[in-house]
Amino acid sequence: MLDLSVSLAGVTLKNPIVVASGTFGFGREYSQFYDLSELGGICAKGLTLHRREGNPAPRIAETPMGILNSVGLQNPGVDAFIAEELPFLRQFDTKVIANISGNTPEEYGVMCDKLADAGVDMIEVNISCPNVKAGGLAYGTRPELAAEVTETAKQHAKHVPVMVKLSPNVTDITEIARAVESAGADALSLINTLRGMRIDVNTRRPILKMNTGGLSGPAVLPVAVRMVWEAAQAVTLPILGMGGVSKGADAAQLMLAGASAVAVGTALFADPFAPLTVRDELAGLAQKQSLSAVRELTGGVQPW
Repeated sequence: MLDLSVSLAGVTLKNPIVVASGTFGFGREYSQFYDLSELGGICAKGLTLHRREGNPAPRIAETPMGILNSVGLQNPGVDAFIAEELPFLRQFDTKVIANISGNTPEEYGVMCDKLADAGVDMIEVNISCPNVKAGGLAYGTRPELAAEVTETAKQHAKHVPVMVKLSPNVTDITEIARAVESAGADALSLINTLRGMRIDVNTRRPILKMNTGGLSGPAVLPVAVRMVWEAAQAVTLPILGMGGVSKGADAAQLMLAGASAVAVGTALFADPFAPLTVRDELAGLAQKQSLSAVRELTGGVQPW
């Protein structure tokens, strides 16, 4: 029998397939299709310290091989998640990863305190957010700011592993990866969305109300594979790879590049069963290659 289990920052996942933050909500809708215990892990919708209504519509736009989104972190706030959504997720035999975004390091610290006490399995720290104290710059684009948030999260997360989600909108992903590793991160997740834009040529207005948005979907897979590979060469941290995964072979590429586990995101919008399909196709690929464990794929790329 093929061993599907993998370890991510000391957390054992029954299989390497996680659902990506922002695409699965808090799992309630998808639980109507299948038992969420089938998943290796659930990364819940991104949380902020207080409730957010998100950006005005239109905030989703299709693109060739993907979508643009500027949802704006609509969420009920961390306290509502702990009170109302976490008990629901805890019904299932899967790991729960809380994703958090903040405007200041202090906000990240408060949320880590709350979530650690609530008993989540891992905290994913999204550093692709505006930094109010640094004049609107994103934490994820400057090593010193990324390190500052990571240090704060680690100080407050107690026993819960901290995984830092990296932005691809940088010149050198390895610079940010090294910075958060040195600041104490337990794992990395990458990539977040690429910044993009679409314009209606008839109205001459951007299709998204906020003008630009994050590009996800199959179009970004080659970028994700490249950045996972680069990060894996630069740091020793385990990596949750994501970006454009819709097939088992896509997941295998990210694992060969260095990922320990893989998240499925945008594919869920077209097919709610996509994570299970990816899991089964990945298992079939590993069996065809006579592997005894799917984790043997991790880092197995052989560059020319």
